Amino acid sequence: MRSTFKTVFYVNGSKEKNGIVPIMGRVTINGTIAQFSCKQSISKELWDAKGNRAKGKSREAVAVNYALDNIKAQITKHYQRLSDREAFVTAEMVRNAYQGVGTEYETLLRAFDKENEAFAKRVGKDRSKRTYLKYVIVRRYVAEFIKKKYKRTDIAMNELTEDFIRDYCLYLRNEVGLEQSSVCVYSIPLKHIVTAAHYNGKIARNPFAMYHLDPDHKERGFLTEDEIQALSAIKLDNPNFALARDLFLFGCWTGISFTDIKNLTTDNIIEMNGASWIVSKRQKTGVPFQIKLMDIPMQIIKRHEAFRTDKRLFNIGSLDMVNKRIKKIAKRCGIEKTVSFHLSRHSFAVLALNYGMPIESVSKILGHTNITTTQIYASAPRLVA
Repeated sequence: MRSTFKTVFYVNGSKEKNGIVPIMGRVTINGTIAQFSCKQSISKELWDAKGNRAKGKSREAVAVNYALDNIKAQITKHYQRLSDREAFVTAEMVRNAYQGVGTEYETLLRAFDKENEAFAKRVGKDRSKRTYLKYVIVRRYVAEFIKKKYKRTDIAMNELTEDFIRDYCLYLRNEVGLEQSSVCVYSIPLKHIVTAAHYNGKIARNPFAMYHLDPDHKERGFLTEDEIQALSAIKLDNPNFALARDLFLFGCWTGISFTDIKNLTTDNIIEMNGASWIVSKRQKTGVPFQIKLMDIPMQIIKRHEAFRTDKRLFNIGSLDMVNKRIKKIAKRCGIEKTVSFHLSRHSFAVLALNYGMPIESVSKILGHTNITTTQIYASAPRLVA
């Protein structure tokens, strides 16, 4: 359907003062109307209501008409720019673009770019690089989906419906080939971007508010106490492999994530009631936690004390490298399970529950926002083989 676009000017007679009236503008597109002030005024007798401009060739009339022609040209430019990018354009969108209102969040991918640019500046401070890279990947997936589904390079925020995220998730599952749990993970940044746009007043409603994807939780993997003991007992001549193994065991006995272990310093070890505690906060959420150090994690800390170059408890490399070493060590121990560093947190949860720690305490240590997540481990078989 062909769009009907028109810009007209008129004077507001109700605001007349000493024969001078303000000039207003009105944009009409397919029945939608948006009005605005031209920030111009004119003598009432010089205004031509039929021509929508000043009459005559006086200096005042010429100056006003020049300003109105310039405004009309700018509005037409914004309309053409929006028409090239959006499936539909409203008068309000054009008026807002002309006035510089909300232009940064008019489209989904532009909102992603703005968010990712801000996110990148926080990496290493209160955001992790892995989470930032996840947002970058999701932005690429969303762009590919828009191009394939809508044959466009972007989509307006106010065009989004629940069908968009539903079809996007199907695209990730059926065409990208992701597992359902990964689809759930890669839908979260998209929901965050759109929710933020709604919260900041960029869109009138949140089209994804009622959409919930079942993450299809599978039984969480963990190591038995015998498998943990096998990792502890194996002799490792390579110091890098020994460090990777010790870090994994440290996670098994404390439940602390890799990033948070990497951030620990000597200042985080506090003496309370005759015992040593780790007191810190999660990098991911900023939630504080404190964990009493048992013998094994305390021995690991002391074992690596001589290798410190600053206040950090451990000199740790990248997570990918640590994971590769842990997998090789586990294979040497005869452990057939898929082992990654995150498995240490799962093992801690089952270990702690089996030894009688209240589920509320385990949930708090792990940083779960919902105790039902922790309850997954409560039904796991006992760690002792």
